[in-house]
Amino acid sequence: MSFTLHAFPESGGCYKAALMLTVSGADWRGVWVDYFAKAEVRTPEWKAKHSVMGEVPVLEDGALRLSQSGVILHHLAERLGTFAPEGAEEKREALRWILFDNHKFTSYLATWRFLLGWAENPDPAVVAFFRARVEGAFRVAEAQLEDRPFILGARPTIADLSMHGYLHYPESEWPLDLATRFPNIAAWITRVRALPGWKAPYDLLPGPRTPPRG
Repeated sequence: MSFTLHAFPESGGCYKAALMLTVSGADWRGVWVDYFAKAEVRTPEWKAKHSVMGEVPVLEDGALRLSQSGVILHHLAERLGTFAPEGAEEKREALRWILFDNHKFTSYLATWRFLLGWAENPDPAVVAFFRARVEGAFRVAEAQLEDRPFILGARPTIADLSMHGYLHYPESEWPLDLATRFPNIAAWITRVRALPGWKAPYDLLPGPRTPPRG
């Protein structure tokens, strides 16, 4: 089976899907979306063909088109048989952490990173607000990882891959001093990077980069 992923390199949501495909050993190709300059995902043509939500990532699996990284991860776990939660309890836990990730962990980190690197003249109070939100979400993950190597336990699942959407971008883009302040998360990052086939976002996702301002 072969997959196509519409993506751009600065997006952690795109990286979640690409990382899942890569560490699962799937056959896939990336198609670059010019998200910053042309905003093609918001055109009527894109929405009609790929996703009414006007966003990426979009995964093509035959005639199927999927957006939203959490849905893509669940679909790939079922299709590929990799990183899938097992049993009713673990499936609920995976969903719980993916929802936490989408609502808080990735959401706050992605917004803070964008304000730091790509927004024009962001309000310092807003930047500080989102940094505080990031730190709060990181404290939750830090506590969860206190007595286990991965979010659900002894092995990585799609919950981990979802929460790693932005953790492998250069720390200069989201400076939190992980080693000192969040050592459990720092160790968790190292464990995910040890997965066979792992690649960093800018090495894995298609297309040219839009570097941060300054």
